[in-house]
Amino acid sequence: MWPSPTDFFALLGINVALCAVAGWLLCRSPLPSLGVRWALAVLFLVLWLPVGSAHIPAVAYVRGVTSDLSVTLLVLACIGLARRLRGTTMAATTERLTVFFVVAVAALFLYPTALGWGSFDVYRLGWGSPVMLMVLLVLCVACWLKRLRLLPLLLACAVLAWAAGLMESGNLWDYLMDPWLAVTAFVQCFAALITGLMRRVKPSPVSPLGLKG
Repeated sequence: MWPSPTDFFALLGINVALCAVAGWLLCRSPLPSLGVRWALAVLFLVLWLPVGSAHIPAVAYVRGVTSDLSVTLLVLACIGLARRLRGTTMAATTERLTVFFVVAVAALFLYPTALGWGSFDVYRLGWGSPVMLMVLLVLCVACWLKRLRLLPLLLACAVLAWAAGLMESGNLWDYLMDPWLAVTAFVQCFAALITGLMRRVKPSPVSPLGLKG
């Protein structure tokens, strides 16, 4: 029995995300690049195999734990996979940090209010609010003027998928972000902050004559 289009899209996203994580791990192993590609191809196919008494794909069991992933996370996973398989950089560090910073800030407003903190629920804006669409448009234009292409690409993919109804949810927020992406964004921002602080406090090299290099 074939899954519905929304179920298939959700399973595909989880499968790609798992392969992206596996690719990140395998690229740190002694396997050659060709072996990594074959291993990821086998993993992608194995996750679609029906298992258990319910005879559903293995990735469906993972979905029961992770829930549906956002389109943003799916596109980032695809970019990460392509970067590791092809050995090319498709997005600069500044571009990725900008995305993670915006996601982290949005999560600080979205999830606390969705849990009942405050008098306004930001999640309600995702039901086709013109204000939210205008904010996303302004954000895209601002990033484009700053020559930041990754964030507008991710926003465009999420809005197009939302307009096409590719996910079970009808709320735009579920296409833009998810808890897994939010946690990743916080970790990346924290790591970037620590790295920046360490670079600032790192002492300048001193020559044998006592002069700074």
